[in-house]
Amino acid sequence: MISLAGRDIAHSWSKFVLTGIGLGLLIGVTLTMAGVYRGMVDDAHALLNNSGADLWVVQKGTQGPYAESSSIKDDVVRGVRGMPGVAQAANVTYFTMQVQGTDGDDTRAMVVGIESGQSGEPGYLVAGRQITRGHYEAVADVKTGFALGERIHIRRHDYTVVGLTQRMVSSGGDPMVFIALKDAQEAQFLKDNDAIQNDRTRTATNPAFNRPGVPGLLDAVQALQSSSRSVNAVLVQLAPGFEAEQVAEPIRRWKHLQVFTRAGMEEILVAKLIATSAKQIGMFLVILAIVSAAIVAFIIYTMTLGKIREIAVLKLIGTRNMTIASMILQQALGLGLIGFIVGKVAATIWAPVFPKFVLLLTQDAFTGLVATLVICALASTLAIRTALKVDPAAAIG
Repeated sequence: MISLAGRDIAHSWSKFVLTGIGLGLLIGVTLTMAGVYRGMVDDAHALLNNSGADLWVVQKGTQGPYAESSSIKDDVVRGVRGMPGVAQAANVTYFTMQVQGTDGDDTRAMVVGIESGQSGEPGYLVAGRQITRGHYEAVADVKTGFALGERIHIRRHDYTVVGLTQRMVSSGGDPMVFIALKDAQEAQFLKDNDAIQNDRTRTATNPAFNRPGVPGLLDAVQALQSSSRSVNAVLVQLAPGFEAEQVAEPIRRWKHLQVFTRAGMEEILVAKLIATSAKQIGMFLVILAIVSAAIVAFIIYTMTLGKIREIAVLKLIGTRNMTIASMILQQALGLGLIGFIVGKVAATIWAPVFPKFVLLLTQDAFTGLVATLVICALASTLAIRTALKVDPAAAIG
């Protein structure tokens, strides 16, 4: 029975192999789509791991700092540090922008404002050193393409790349660029020079802020307009022996802020932030499965129609229907196996070239193999039904 299917495949091997390659490319795209989703989830987990935080303290009523905008004053951190169970707390800012390199090309990156030696700082470097000065130094992820010592432009200032890190990405897969917190506050929250000058002019012409009997009031108001005291979040590390919710609840109650544990932040990033993308990828996987099934069904059906007389001869000499059905089923499964091998190799080759991180898991490959064989088996039913209806008299007709 096996040799019967093998002989038939050998008779039209070119069509069989070419079809297997075409099917394999479709399977490769399917595995890649699944890898893109896995990569998005891994990016979210990498973002949380890289922060080094157990709790995220953000603006009340928001789901910041990754999913929504969050703005709190930078002196909040002092009150958080005094809460029971807090071992360490640090301010941090996040904003995504186009960072310009020396060659003039823009790179989309998440700029992170950190306090040196605190949570949020890159956990390890592949080259260079951490930020040690208060201004104009940066640590960049290697995915940005920036080189050690390169000058990059962020908003109004230039920064020197003093260190390179790896696998520091946002939830959207954008590489990170770390700068000092004060620089990040200025870059994110301060207006440009023209806007500041216009605000000063408006303030000076406002009698409420420029009263003759209150000297220094106008200068104080204008000083507030040209400084920034806001951050996006406070990253908290717990002291040994304390549970996350045990520390978070008093901060919510007494500081009137929103606090997320790691489990809560994972839910926001994975279940909410990338939920739409996950549904879209799922739709693509369903469409690709239907297209793959249609291709297999068409090819196996065409091959069956091409050997109607041979099938009739087999029936005439007493070959059982089960043997004929098994021959067609083996051909379909062989086509699926060839396609899966081609697809797995193709996905492994082109995955590193993708701009987004593609994570190919063994369990996804195994699931894909099983799904491919099931689809091929179901697609062969049309050809099997046609073969079983063949009249043995057609052999001599």
